[in-house]
Amino acid sequence: MKFETLHRIVLGVLLIAALLSAFHFIPGLLVIGLVLGYMGFLLFVSTNVQLNFFLRAFNNNPEETERRIALTFDDGPVENTLKILEVLEKYKVEASFFCIGKNVKENPEIFNLIIKKGHFVGNHTYSHTRKMGFLSTNAMLQEIKKCDKIFKKVGGITPGTFRPPFGIINPQVRGALEISGHKVIGWNLRSYDAVINSEELVVKRVLENVKPGDVILFHDNKENTVEILEQLLLFLRANHFDPVRVDELFNIDAYT
Repeated sequence: MKFETLHRIVLGVLLIAALLSAFHFIPGLLVIGLVLGYMGFLLFVSTNVQLNFFLRAFNNNPEETERRIALTFDDGPVENTLKILEVLEKYKVEASFFCIGKNVKENPEIFNLIIKKGHFVGNHTYSHTRKMGFLSTNAMLQEIKKCDKIFKKVGGITPGTFRPPFGIINPQVRGALEISGHKVIGWNLRSYDAVINSEELVVKRVLENVKPGDVILFHDNKENTVEILEQLLLFLRANHFDPVRVDELFNIDAYT
């Protein structure tokens, strides 16, 4: 069922419930509970890109048979990205970087080094604002376009993919993407390197859950991710996993 149809049905139900409450056929607390429940539902589906509720995202490849996985890094490029690149080069691994436009503008040399080393880059909006879930369709579209513009100016490429900050996909984000035409790259294995301080716990979480076809989420602006990455790559090599770029894992075009 499309979201618009579901939304109309729920609003109709809530209107009827409100009328019944007004005439004391049902308690007002029930109506409040229904409203809060629906708001909670919308929050849940809007902040979980893996659910594919508003649109389809490439979160993992369950049909993968060659033990390929994709390592992805959000929120760069920053100085710490250079350390990530060194580790990737040491193990001869290609990865995928979803870059913030303003960081590309501030660190053009690092951005171009990512591309030169053969890694994938994708759109992660221009500002990565914490108000992402409250932006209008037009404001969201401008975030995407502005990021595309700086990619083109600095690196000479236009990304064909987009990763939503915080995994937020709502009707406004969907509307913007329908206009921009970007494919959405999500993830199915989150390392939590941005919120867990213990390298040991992050590594343990990833190693216990990784399987062929997975897309793993890291952040190249976190210093502890460097050591986490090295430990992970040692494990992947020993267990015959093959880290590849997301465009290779999903057989899609990286750029337009």
